Amino acid sequence: MKPRLSVFFTLVASLLILVACSETPPAAEKRAEPVKPPAPVTGEYALFQMYGMARAWASDLEVLDLRSVALTEVKSEGGKAGAWEATFVSLSKRRARSYTYSVVESSGNLHQGVFASPEQSYTGPSGQTKPFPVSAVKIDSDKAYEVALKHGADYAKKNPNVPMIFMLQWTPRHRFPAWRVIWGDSVATSNYSVFVDSSEGTYVETML
Repeated sequence: MKPRLSVFFTLVASLLILVACSETPPAAEKRAEPVKPPAPVTGEYALFQMYGMARAWASDLEVLDLRSVALTEVKSEGGKAGAWEATFVSLSKRRARSYTYSVVESSGNLHQGVFASPEQSYTGPSGQTKPFPVSAVKIDSDKAYEVALKHGADYAKKNPNVPMIFMLQWTPRHRFPAWRVIWGDSVATSNYSVFVDSSEGTYVETML
């Protein structure tokens, strides 16, 4: 073999080796992460999810009430629930509209994410509840739960299996909108609830 051809083939072989070494090895297949089960959320989180959609319905909307919804698919715990329902009102439209936020599809017309119900007429504050701006909610339901549990420790200890529900309303009896932490399946059947200020997170009163 002529010297020049020998040098040429040597250079080509070296170049092929370099190219082979520089090639990026195929990326390792990513392992699929296990799907996390749906978890309950706080009332404030759900409220702002619903508020974001409701703003498109009315720019002057205010909150009339917020309440937790117990689901069989997702256990409520620590001031969190699998679903929440809020009612917003618009004075300019003179209309009210309810929205739900759920972490799963469930019975009772509950859909995963935010779902709007049909509008209803609204003529202004009546009865015990009055609307309030969403900015008034500075204390979340999990914090309200901690405060209520502290003041209702004896009752909670004697009734460990009683379910808890949460409501956020503004009534004339309170200076600010307040969380009502209720022991029982409903307001009507409950014989014990604790009110917590949603602006400052302070204990307000206990209702027997």
